[in-house]
Amino acid sequence: MKKTRLAGVLALATTSILLLSACGGGAAPQAEGGASGEPATGGTVHMLQNADFSYLDPARGFDGGVNAFYRLIYRGLTMQAAGNAEDPNAIVADLAEGLGEQSEDGLKWTYTLKEGLKFDNGDPITSAEVKFGISRAWDPEIGIGSPYLKQVIDAPEGYEGPYVTGDLPTIETPDEQTIVFNLKAPFPEFDNVLAQANAVPFPLGTGGGSEFINDIIASGPYTLDSYTPGTAIKLVRNENWDPDTDDVREAYPDAWQFDIGLDPATIDERMIAGQSADVNAIAGVVQAASLPRLQTPQLQERMVTSPAFCTTYMSMNTSKDVFKDVKVRQAINYAIDRSAVQNASGGNQLADPATAIIPAAVNGHLDYDLYPSDDFAGNTAEAEKLLQEAGVGDGFSFTLDIRSQPKMQAQAEAIQQALAPLGIDVALNVIDTSTYYETIGTPSQQHDAAITGWCPDWASSASTFLPPLFDGRNITDKGNSNLAQINDPAINDRIDEIKAMTDLDAANTAWGELDKQIMELAPIAPLVLEKGVFLPGENIAGYSPSTSMTDLTIVGLTDPSRG
Repeated sequence: MKKTRLAGVLALATTSILLLSACGGGAAPQAEGGASGEPATGGTVHMLQNADFSYLDPARGFDGGVNAFYRLIYRGLTMQAAGNAEDPNAIVADLAEGLGEQSEDGLKWTYTLKEGLKFDNGDPITSAEVKFGISRAWDPEIGIGSPYLKQVIDAPEGYEGPYVTGDLPTIETPDEQTIVFNLKAPFPEFDNVLAQANAVPFPLGTGGGSEFINDIIASGPYTLDSYTPGTAIKLVRNENWDPDTDDVREAYPDAWQFDIGLDPATIDERMIAGQSADVNAIAGVVQAASLPRLQTPQLQERMVTSPAFCTTYMSMNTSKDVFKDVKVRQAINYAIDRSAVQNASGGNQLADPATAIIPAAVNGHLDYDLYPSDDFAGNTAEAEKLLQEAGVGDGFSFTLDIRSQPKMQAQAEAIQQALAPLGIDVALNVIDTSTYYETIGTPSQQHDAAITGWCPDWASSASTFLPPLFDGRNITDKGNSNLAQINDPAINDRIDEIKAMTDLDAANTAWGELDKQIMELAPIAPLVLEKGVFLPGENIAGYSPSTSMTDLTIVGLTDPSRG
């Protein structure tokens, strides 16, 4: 989003891995193409990627690449269904025996844990460990990941997690198998909240400070064998994971090897050549420059395409003087040449221009364009008019935060070129990919604007698209996903009204209307909807990549003895 998820929230996180957080909108469009064979048990799957994961600690990480990784090593009460399920966006039980039981007033949700659950060290997983792991989300330093636990679960005022404050009384554990959550207000999609990456158990007292920066305590089918930050991660089987308790994760390979820090062009070259261990490798989207090479029958057979679930956009920080005037923000929306940004993103094979916030693949999408231009090439005349009205007709300058990644730099340069004729000078502040989302999610470090992306965190509605990005009451000192820092009472109130709707169809219609209402204030400039072309190794099977979050738990090798 994913995305962004910046906190993960902000998406389009690790370019060479998968693109963002969970994806959404009814029965999702599926990837099309190769790697659909039947996986066998054994062998090592390799993943080639440009950047390291944001964090091993799920309380900190919140982007699509790392969320996909977390599914291999962590488990929660619920989770998103397998990537090859009839509805891969459905929420299903994981550590819990079933989905939650809601009280009549909607304020209590009760779950019963399966028996025989263990961590990788052999310690049992009970309701106490689930409660402890979830309460870490409130820690002011560690809890910078998914925001939904803190937004939905009730907590005493000033609660700051188990290391600072101690016990969280609003999560009850009447016995080892039962856990009860008390909510701030009814929330019909609470099962989805518990499918977030930070709603996972840990042994009591663990994970404080930097303990989980370079190490983990796993509850999923794999555990950490070795980690060299910025270079490599190796996962091996967690011998204390019981597949009889897990209906989703297939865990075919004996090991996963993540090779990090590779140049995107090198990744494409290796995947196209497909030699040695690379027959057992997967990677992120193919770079635009490599697409013309994928024309041979052998490569066409291996190629997989995936639709867009996420919106790439440029946020405009409304707390900065340069973007406080709505007319300036509207002018930027008129002036941007989205066709040039599309070309910078790989052309029409890899991206479509975006004019709304919610993408068409997500329930709640409304098709509109408040700032139209011929062929999406920008409307300089309308932009000039608004800038004159705002008193900045002679232009101005601003700083744009971007990742140190070629595609995003090309997107930023397209924006620079579109705004230059208006006298607007855009300075690019290039930030390392591994720290990008943490940096722009910290208001004290954020500049005037940033390019990022967002994917919905679950599919049943658009409720995880607009509120994280535009609810002003959720602006935080760290892990902030409201990059525009917009705090508009009308938007906040409408979010509350829609969240209270029990008719999800009516709610999704309302989300689409709110999308348009927000864009009238222009806190962001939607840029493109990024599609994906992937090229797995020829020995990969069970691979269904997504531009949101690829399910690694169903990937395996056709012949584990190869490579």
